[in-house]
Amino acid sequence: MLRGLLVGTIAFAMTSFTTAAGAAEVRIISGPATAGVLAQVGTQFERETGNKLTHRGGVTGVLKQLIESGEPFDLAMVPGPLMDQFVKEGKIAAGTSKPFVRVGMGIAVRAGAAKPDVSTVAKFKQTLLDAKSITFVASGEAATHLAEVLDRLGISKQVKAKAQLQQTVAAAINAVASGKAELYVSLTNIIASGKGIELAGPFPPELQHYLVINTGISATAKEPDAAKAFVKLLMSASVDQIIKAKGLERASSR
Repeated sequence: MLRGLLVGTIAFAMTSFTTAAGAAEVRIISGPATAGVLAQVGTQFERETGNKLTHRGGVTGVLKQLIESGEPFDLAMVPGPLMDQFVKEGKIAAGTSKPFVRVGMGIAVRAGAAKPDVSTVAKFKQTLLDAKSITFVASGEAATHLAEVLDRLGISKQVKAKAQLQQTVAAAINAVASGKAELYVSLTNIIASGKGIELAGPFPPELQHYLVINTGISATAKEPDAAKAFVKLLMSASVDQIIKAKGLERASSR
């Protein structure tokens, strides 16, 4: 019943988002943090408006490279600091950058395996030292923050010696799910959606880092009105439960 009510609410909300110009192709550049929300809300948006969403993206480094290389897009959904950079450079239209969602970092183990206690800084540090192997994607928000945490804890060398760096999220998840790696460090929403793995726990508060994703319209958007319509939907209350279900939370009030 809840799912039906939610879908109905979204359908009703989107009647006001349909563009007068008719069907449009909205090109989106975004990362894995918002993939689940985009997949679910995007399908509804396409069905109700007749518009089409296309997507390119990857971890933060890939997003940066795509936009800096001149990849055509209408809507970007990227980390806040990166969005600020693109606004200053004139790649994102002034006044269109908006905080959308945020997500913290956590530790994952193979589904069914014993979950280590990572609730305090001391226990978190010991868990990393005791682990036989640790995997994570070589570039991106998680890798950058983990490196800072390891330096702060003074265990960079020990962890580096047993780290299994992966090029994609799928490869990192598979490494833990198959038993090739013991721990996986990533954003908690990615862990929550990964098959064969489970969240052992979030980083302790003192070490936690939140990735905030902003939306922004390209300064050279071909379909700015349709892109703005999709952003309006994403920011609406009808999407709140989807965001929560995907392991995310609103970055700020609308």
